[in-house]
Amino acid sequence: MSFITGKQLNRRSLLRGAGAAIALPLLDAMHPALAAPAKIAGQARRVAVVYVPNGIVMKDWKPAEAVDNFAFSRILKPLEPFRQDITLLSGLSNQVANKAKGGAHAKATGSFLSGAEPKYTAGADVQSGVTFDQIAAQKLSSQTRVASLQLGCEDARMVGNCDTGSSCAYTNTLSWRDAQTPLAVEVNPRSVFERLFGTIDPSLSPDVRARRALYRKSILDDTRDNTQKLLGGLGPEDRRKMDEYLTGIRETEKRIAAAEKDPLTPPSEKPSGIPFDYADYVKLMFDLQVIAFQSDLTRVSTMMLGREGSVRTYPEIGVPDPHHPLTHHRGHPDFIEKVTKINCFHVELFSKFVEKLKATPDGDGSLLDHSAILYGCALSDGNAHSNQDLPLLVAGHAGGIRGGRYVASPEKTPVANLFLQLLNGVGVEMEKFADSTGTLNLRS
Repeated sequence: MSFITGKQLNRRSLLRGAGAAIALPLLDAMHPALAAPAKIAGQARRVAVVYVPNGIVMKDWKPAEAVDNFAFSRILKPLEPFRQDITLLSGLSNQVANKAKGGAHAKATGSFLSGAEPKYTAGADVQSGVTFDQIAAQKLSSQTRVASLQLGCEDARMVGNCDTGSSCAYTNTLSWRDAQTPLAVEVNPRSVFERLFGTIDPSLSPDVRARRALYRKSILDDTRDNTQKLLGGLGPEDRRKMDEYLTGIRETEKRIAAAEKDPLTPPSEKPSGIPFDYADYVKLMFDLQVIAFQSDLTRVSTMMLGREGSVRTYPEIGVPDPHHPLTHHRGHPDFIEKVTKINCFHVELFSKFVEKLKATPDGDGSLLDHSAILYGCALSDGNAHSNQDLPLLVAGHAGGIRGGRYVASPEKTPVANLFLQLLNGVGVEMEKFADSTGTLNLRS
């Protein structure tokens, strides 16, 4: 295997082995002679969406004052250490969902990232529109090994009736490649890991794959010889970066393997590789995204912490009740408090993702410096199924996002204005997307 052309390491170099191909993080050895690191770092800007279901308790989400030095609300409090990396948004709405027919949850999620009206059907004839993340993926796919990741932590069914006559395709995914093609989320960490680093043949039967899994070595064992060759030609700083990167991969492998052997849950209860503890599960999926961004395997991802209409329970935080029914609280304070606890828990988990991105070097900055991570929901008040004033924020600085701001838009400003800005921020220049009326300015 050849790594080096002259004195420069190719950004697309891979550590290859039997059944494995590991992309590399950005290293000093990848810079052209005498080139500034910033020039290299600017070539990779990432965009991601982290979605939470069933609306958010807005009185505990929105700060008391819409000013840049706002006091972090109860729900947003875990993000306070990252104030300068957070842009809080208000006033953005999805008017398309108000006009569409079908279940309120399905209309909200099914139109959220596309601004297209989903067809009211529970059959195979689903229809919505291409989502902004997939426009970015199509544009950036020639530069990465994986066009985009669609991840989830719950129910990946794409057929059947999931919301008063509306297809599960509308509630269980965010991304649509085109008007007729929703992209199913991947819920199994092992499958995500193999997609990023493995060369497993998907046509193999489950029995054959299971037998192979019994003898599976670490991908780092498979690539050991090539790794040693690479490290021998790197400087001290690059060797340190590689050590941290490969250690992260090894630890992620170990966590997946531990989940596959978890004795707490019968195999029939969950796919192999999914941790029993929800927080561990979410953290593992977030860490896979960090690795994918760090190695530039992809620059686009979406992740659903739960499907829209989720009935997940959260006994670990004192909420043994199903999530969705709680959101129809009709003003009952005990129910509202439980929903707020769930909202706080989700943001706490997200804050760990932000922390990891900020701590991961990338060229002249961090992964967070070169990413725009949209967090929020397609509904504000879950009790009313409101599509107005959506609870949204952006973490990161890709495309010049300044951070440390509260951007209050006029009432009923199309959320597509935000998506247009995020697209332009990762180099996908467009003048209009869906029902946008302009670009949301997050830079000044």
